[in-house]
Amino acid sequence: MQPELLAWLLSPAALGVLGLMIGSFLNVVIHRKPIMLERDWAGDAARYLQDDASMGRVLGAHSKVAAQLAQAGRTLEAEVDALPALSLSRPRSHCPHCGHAIAWHENMPVLGWLRLRGRCSQCRARISPRYPVVEGLTGALFAAVAWKFGPTPAAAVYSLAGAVLIAAALIDLDTTLLPDDLTLPLLGLGVLAAWLQWIPVSLPDAALGALFGYFSLWAVARTYKWIRHVDGMAEGDFKLLAGLGALLGWQALPSIILLSSAVGAAVGIFLIVARGHQRNVPIPFGPYLAGGGVAALFFGASLNTLWIPH
Repeated sequence: MQPELLAWLLSPAALGVLGLMIGSFLNVVIHRKPIMLERDWAGDAARYLQDDASMGRVLGAHSKVAAQLAQAGRTLEAEVDALPALSLSRPRSHCPHCGHAIAWHENMPVLGWLRLRGRCSQCRARISPRYPVVEGLTGALFAAVAWKFGPTPAAAVYSLAGAVLIAAALIDLDTTLLPDDLTLPLLGLGVLAAWLQWIPVSLPDAALGALFGYFSLWAVARTYKWIRHVDGMAEGDFKLLAGLGALLGWQALPSIILLSSAVGAAVGIFLIVARGHQRNVPIPFGPYLAGGGVAALFFGASLNTLWIPH
């Protein structure tokens, strides 16, 4: 590829436009991925309930409820199998209220929503403003990454990582789920990019970042459970921080953890005091980790001087 063409493709303007389009796809991922996962889990649960050997080991060979559970499993499996097919590409995007298939010009990032004034063109039902916000946020992040790293492989790597972070953060915010399909590829991307020297992180630093990122939160969660006898954090958070550690190096972990913890604590206190949020209802930590990761990406050198002596 010609250097001039590569420089143009990785320019802030070009990556910003690409980010807008990627953001439109992220809206689909954020909405559909949790449903797809939960359907798979329901199907797995249905098949498990029908597994006589497993039920026998768990409940005993002469359990009186095994047959009832097996019947419930068959009913659940039939219900799941009867659901319409769902993937990231099918069915076509449509209005959830009237079923109107979204035309290409209505699905243009940001502009389509503005042109429709936030309403379905057929039934005039409200379209959430989060759709253009996600598109605009993704475009702005891509442009900012291009501005910071220039026409280099690092700009492409961190733009892709930013898209994954946006999807993971909003899925966690909506459902308290952090899919492995997002967190584990983030970790792999960081290690691969470091190995190929596409990012300003050495392979040892990326490997240590993944290792320390995972086990630092694992240790905190295990300690909390030992003290309080309840889970305070899920494995998805461990994997997300491991991915950020691989992408940014172990040196970025103190900044990510401290920033995300401070903001998360402040928001949690606000929700409990001002909004009456129940203490036993979990508050997702993924969005704060993602935000801390983005902050470390852009301001890591300055932040590291606060925690790491030189």
